[in-house]
Amino acid sequence: MAKNVLQFDLLEYLARHARDQHSDQNGDLRIPPLNDLSKEYGIGIASLREQLGVARALGVVEVRPRTGIRHLPYSFAPAVRESLSYALHLDRKNFEYFSDLRKHIEADYWDAAVRQLTPADKDFLSKLIEQAWEKLENDPVRLPHKEHRQLHLTIYKHLENPFVMGILESYWDAYEEVGLNRYEELKYLKGVWEYHRNIVNAICENDFVSGYSLLLEHMDLIGHRYIK
Repeated sequence: MAKNVLQFDLLEYLARHARDQHSDQNGDLRIPPLNDLSKEYGIGIASLREQLGVARALGVVEVRPRTGIRHLPYSFAPAVRESLSYALHLDRKNFEYFSDLRKHIEADYWDAAVRQLTPADKDFLSKLIEQAWEKLENDPVRLPHKEHRQLHLTIYKHLENPFVMGILESYWDAYEEVGLNRYEELKYLKGVWEYHRNIVNAICENDFVSGYSLLLEHMDLIGHRYIK
């Protein structure tokens, strides 16, 4: 029999379901089919589909034909990404504002982030430097954008703050959307990667103060680029 529920909030249900499943340590978080939810809570399929669309846009669930609805680990990035993409369509100058926010976040969380990096993380950062310089010194030159993104996100990967990581991840999506990953002036790129090399060397030597100063100088370089 359907429960007497005047309003059903799918997001609230999903959060409660995730908490309960996590407490039970059942592993894979699967959600009942919409038909079952409709019968149990007395809500129309059309309304459930609308709410499910919101949940998918927020990255809360994924829906596949054979596996059904599966609850995903929480990430702030999908919500930020959608809003930021809209803001960029309104005015490309919004990227400059978001870039400034990202700069302050990386600066504020620098010390906490670098102190959690493992020897394996530091080795990976060093390999990214090598890969990037191989691309820059190749003929023809290849743009090391993938390495650029990985380098910055790796430095902050151990932070247990999903909101910080959501903003940092979304920054790189926006970076690509405004076309900065296609910037091809070799002198500029080599200058950027010289900073990266020095930052990583400072991290590997546990000289976090010098690394912090280099990070700030490096991020100021974006102010000299033009977004069309």
